[in-house]
Amino acid sequence: MAGFWIRIVLYMLAIAGVSWLFAAIGNANSGWTVAVLFLGGWVIYHLFYLEKTMAWLEDFQLDRVPRGSGVWELLVAKIYRLAKSGERQRQQLAETLKDFRSATEAMPDGVVTLDEDNQILYANEQAEDQLGISTEKDAGRNLINIVRHPEFVSYLNSQSWDKAIVIRGIRSSNRVLQIQLIPYGTRQRLLMTRDITQIDRLETTRRDFVANVSHELKTPLTVLNGFLETLRELPLEEAQKTQYLGLMQVQAQRMQNIVEDLLVLSKLESTSAVTQEDSISMGAMLERLAHDARSLSREQHQVVVECEDSSILIGAEDELSSAFANLISNAIRYTPAGGTIGLRWAKNPDGSGSFSVTDTGPGIESQHLPRLTERFYRVDRSRSRETGGTGLGLAIVKHVATRHQAQLLIDSEVGKGSCFSLVFPEKRLRAQ
Repeated sequence: MAGFWIRIVLYMLAIAGVSWLFAAIGNANSGWTVAVLFLGGWVIYHLFYLEKTMAWLEDFQLDRVPRGSGVWELLVAKIYRLAKSGERQRQQLAETLKDFRSATEAMPDGVVTLDEDNQILYANEQAEDQLGISTEKDAGRNLINIVRHPEFVSYLNSQSWDKAIVIRGIRSSNRVLQIQLIPYGTRQRLLMTRDITQIDRLETTRRDFVANVSHELKTPLTVLNGFLETLRELPLEEAQKTQYLGLMQVQAQRMQNIVEDLLVLSKLESTSAVTQEDSISMGAMLERLAHDARSLSREQHQVVVECEDSSILIGAEDELSSAFANLISNAIRYTPAGGTIGLRWAKNPDGSGSFSVTDTGPGIESQHLPRLTERFYRVDRSRSRETGGTGLGLAIVKHVATRHQAQLLIDSEVGKGSCFSLVFPEKRLRAQ
């Protein structure tokens, strides 16, 4: 800045010196004329460069810097440096904003930035999906006017945002969201959303499972305890003791079956993939299953075997045998004496293979079919206990099917019987 004023002073002194010289040689009018001419040229010079600089600033482009001289060269250079610095800062801010948005898009949680009036500034894809908003369409709109859920509106207006809350029913009755509002900056707010539907479902399943296991074990334990008290406190004849001990053994066996099935389920759930790939001859498998079925039935049912294809099934033989046996034991358990149990292996037109168990039992009402593979779910609890079922057989079958990329299909009609089929993909079949 000092250099600028030094230039002005030196220029004025030069004009004064030249004017004085002309006045000394000629007269005073000559001196004044020279001074006016020099000052006028100086003004025109500055006006010329002022116009060039103004035109540049109106259509500002860093790659079109006007040429100047003297103080104008210094001024243009200063403007250029400031503009260049501002451009670098804008680029850095743009990169920072881009990185921030990339980071929020990569997050599994929803993120919404709001101003002090809850107007939307930005939302990532997860938040858009969970709350039903759009950054492009809803920017500047009040979030409360879009998400009208009473609990959500009450939370945003409460000013008590220290803890996250759980809200059900935003966009979908089955969806459960964990939401927390976090003030930041001067007057901005960060809304965090997390979809905990699966976690909530698993927690509900866990509670139901514990309740069901407790209920299933409570009944035989109560019976055992009652018989033990009777044996200890009452004088009984030998025949009565034998009868009671037999009933106690039945209840103990029932508890053992439940525990064993739970252990099988736990083993199946511990790994998602099959750990062994055996080559299973389905013809031989059907014969073994039919033999076991006749033994379990005590020849009270007719067991019909149909092996329509000689393909080899690839999979874990012990798991598949368990799944097939569970389907067969269920069919025998619920089919009255004199009924027919059918075992069938066939290759479908699409190349897949299906193992089917049919029965001529009472059939199952359609409203029960979607829940049959739930643990401890029973259509008729009293009958299931009478026949010795644990309520875990079809859950085991479903897990085995999933591990073998198979589908469990259930078709049943009340009064006519049921058909349970395991359909295996073509990649698990091999020619004999």
